[in-house]
Amino acid sequence: MGRPKKFSREDVLSKALPLFWKRGFTNTGLQDLEKATGVNKSGLYAEFKDKGDIFLSSLQHYYKGLKIKGLLTAEPKGWGNIEAFLNAIGEGCSADQSGCFGVNSMREISILPDEAAVLIAENRAELKALLAANVAAEHTAMNPLIAAELLTIFAAGLSIEQNLRRPAAESQAQAATLLSLLKKS
Repeated sequence: MGRPKKFSREDVLSKALPLFWKRGFTNTGLQDLEKATGVNKSGLYAEFKDKGDIFLSSLQHYYKGLKIKGLLTAEPKGWGNIEAFLNAIGEGCSADQSGCFGVNSMREISILPDEAAVLIAENRAELKALLAANVAAEHTAMNPLIAAELLTIFAAGLSIEQNLRRPAAESQAQAATLLSLLKKS
């Protein structure tokens, strides 16, 4: 019988996530993960299959704790929810990180584990559906799915720009301009 583990999976993920967020999948090595988590290689491999599994689990951990999409489920649905969502992105997905981990990870999609790519795509589809429901609630002439696609792309762009540490007011002004254009459509 092996020794009992002296770490929790959640603790490992909480420590691995910021490392992947800052350095990306490619530039995060197993030694980096050992140092950040305080768990040696054999302990990590006893809990996770490989670095890809640690990344996938970190991404799942991130999405599970993500509260920003909740802004799009508030009643009544409509432009107000979308504005709150976009403004929250402009303020940063996390006070300690730049941009959103999911969006930042899309830049490495071709080398991520397949399950991570699927998870990112599913999250994007969920976001798009939430945005479409809010646009549809406004009964505009614009197709809600097309508007949701534009808003999803815009939100990803805002998130990437958070890596530049721009003032929230700039992002909020851009969001206000886009919403003004969409409301006229």
